[in-house]
Amino acid sequence: MPLYICATPIGNLEDITFRALRILKEVDIIAAEDTRHTKKLLDHYDIKTPATSYHKFNIKAKTAYLIDLLKAGKNIALVSDSGTPAISDPGCELVQASIEQGIQVVTIPGPSAVIAALSISGLPTDSFSFVGFLPKKPGKRRKALEGLQQAGGTAIIYESPFRLTKTLEAVVEVLGESVPVAVARELTKKFEEVIRGSAREVKEHFLVKAPKGEIVLLIDLEHAAQSGEM
Repeated sequence: MPLYICATPIGNLEDITFRALRILKEVDIIAAEDTRHTKKLLDHYDIKTPATSYHKFNIKAKTAYLIDLLKAGKNIALVSDSGTPAISDPGCELVQASIEQGIQVVTIPGPSAVIAALSISGLPTDSFSFVGFLPKKPGKRRKALEGLQQAGGTAIIYESPFRLTKTLEAVVEVLGESVPVAVARELTKKFEEVIRGSAREVKEHFLVKAPKGEIVLLIDLEHAAQSGEM
């Protein structure tokens, strides 16, 4: 009755492991953040396993439901819309509940936008921190950036294309205009793009060319600290 935490592609459907495909075929049910999105992956690999929704709006009820299935001896694979479940996506609650109930939790590792973006950013990789999404309100967003000042290494942030330029402006104000950043956009997809430069340069780039798609923002905190701009 294991719960499998199953990483799925962040874009290109070929980026999935043989083990993940086998698990998705063998389990009794797939818990998916969006069953419509996951169906595209399942159809691509001719996987007939039934799927049920598991997202932020039904976490409480569905966690209890899935735990009951696991305790009844069913095998379940948890997937998010892309990448590794429970990383700024639903899943943590189900993992915690499974552990509390003595249910085995098994990782099926694979794609992660965090690591994919870091590996091609050109920024330091020996020390990094994943921040997830910054607060939407400007004051709280600025405060969150201020809290990163002592972290060092590279900060990795998920961001919406609609808020990216405002976040970059906050980076300029809080961390300095010359701090090196990278914006990785649409990773593994047709229009994959990485824009690298100072915070001001990258902000100005996206003021001219509005960003689209899924975005990962990376900030070299070590450089900012050494430059004395923070």
